[in-house]
Amino acid sequence: MDLNFTAEEMAFRAEIRQWVAEHLPQDISAKVHQAQRLDKRDMQRWAKILGAQGWLGWAWPKQFGGPGWNAVQRHLFEEECALAGAPRIAPFGPVMVAPVIMAFGTLEQQQRFLPGIASGEVWWSQGYSEPGSGSDLASVKCKAERQADGGFLVNGQKTWTTLGQYGDWIFCLVRTDSSGKPQTGISFLLIDMQSPGVTVRPIIMLDGEHEVNEVFFDNVEVPADNLIGEENKGWTYAKYLLAHERSNIADVNRAKRELERLKRIAKAEGLLDGDARFRDQIALLEVDIIALEMMVLRVLSAEKSGKQSLDVAGLLKIRGSEIQQRYTELMMLAAGPFSLPYIFEAMEAGWQGDHVGAAYCAPLASHYFNTRKTTIYGGSNEVQRNIVAQTVLS
Repeated sequence: MDLNFTAEEMAFRAEIRQWVAEHLPQDISAKVHQAQRLDKRDMQRWAKILGAQGWLGWAWPKQFGGPGWNAVQRHLFEEECALAGAPRIAPFGPVMVAPVIMAFGTLEQQQRFLPGIASGEVWWSQGYSEPGSGSDLASVKCKAERQADGGFLVNGQKTWTTLGQYGDWIFCLVRTDSSGKPQTGISFLLIDMQSPGVTVRPIIMLDGEHEVNEVFFDNVEVPADNLIGEENKGWTYAKYLLAHERSNIADVNRAKRELERLKRIAKAEGLLDGDARFRDQIALLEVDIIALEMMVLRVLSAEKSGKQSLDVAGLLKIRGSEIQQRYTELMMLAAGPFSLPYIFEAMEAGWQGDHVGAAYCAPLASHYFNTRKTTIYGGSNEVQRNIVAQTVLS
């Protein structure tokens, strides 16, 4: 197994790096590197730039309008975007629902939904979790009843809907049958969020941000054409999507960028050269990030050679989410008491404080609080460890 990149792959990396340098707006890049707030305009502006190039669906095959890159090329693209300070693309459209539509949707559904995702024009949200149905998704209760015209009437609630306040469409797991095992009565529906009966209510988090929402469905009419695949087969499609989500959560490329940010903060605070124990913690984190990257490269190498690799989506999610929590904690420790106050305005570009370096200290508490969720969403790490034990170690 050769984990080194070929000359052709290095040339591809150079092309991507040059293109990103020429097209990534500098104001957006500055916000990302300084961990300041990105609004919908920032995120969608970059998405549309990628869409115009045909790269927003960077993992898509050519037949669906993607670049047709192999696994290594996709990895290099993601890495160069992350290191340059590009915003993390909201994954719900291009990374999560699009592969489901490609694999299980009809030709009409593919022609209807994929172009808007590829261009960045249509914002998608995810409707999986419910109150009492998070890690145990098979227990979802949001109900969709067949109507005389073949369509569905949806009633129920979803929660923790990330950026749902921006959503044009939402893909949902809904209960269409309660007579058998829980997994056998779930269907996968695409719902227009402008439909009568859809209500989005904000959930304000510990860091004061409005990132997640509750979504309520009150007699929402959904056409039969918005059902993906077969009725009551949605659990199969949900598992297919979750494999994409968990690999995406690992986000080793963002971890590499944030490691450099941690080093900048530690240096500014006098810890990189003056505190050997803190420097050791940075070194341990860097070793773990390299190990995570090696795991990713092993998967890529196996895919490139045509070999069937182990199902490591759960492992990637576990290690990646824990690393995200560690680097935000170390940033807090590096800045000490200057990282504790939470000032809402400090997340905006241009804010300055009295303490030397306060501009980089201001977002630290917010990001520390925010990453507490990473070991829970996408399937809690405790559940993922059980899955790994059953499927990989047995």
